[in-house]
Amino acid sequence: MAAIPDELRYAETHEWARLDEDGLVTVGISDHAQEALGDIVFVELPEPGAAFAAGDQFGVVESVKAASDIYAPVTGEVVEINEDIEEQPELVNANPYEDGWLIKLRPDSDDLSHLLDGEAYLQQCENE
Repeated sequence: MAAIPDELRYAETHEWARLDEDGLVTVGISDHAQEALGDIVFVELPEPGAAFAAGDQFGVVESVKAASDIYAPVTGEVVEINEDIEEQPELVNANPYEDGWLIKLRPDSDDLSHLLDGEAYLQQCENE
């Protein structure tokens, strides 16, 4: 089974969110999602300054199997993108929760309670 760190929160669309000490929210796709996609060959990310509402599409992940939209788990403004991903998209496969993060948002709220905790996300994955 894919790794599901308990300290993260998860969207039903398989993105994870971590509230960092600086008040930003780091976002990526879950280990479960990267396993389902297979070898990732391209990631399209937004420019810093772009704003998204929770549930808005903010990017695309392409693998050898398929392309999949990526959605914002929280409302906020993009303040940083993981530029390493543009050159090395395979980082998402290798370590989706650390080196493979996608964007950092300045959230409208630091409340992530609308997202799934690790246990609820695990149940969702098992039921798919």
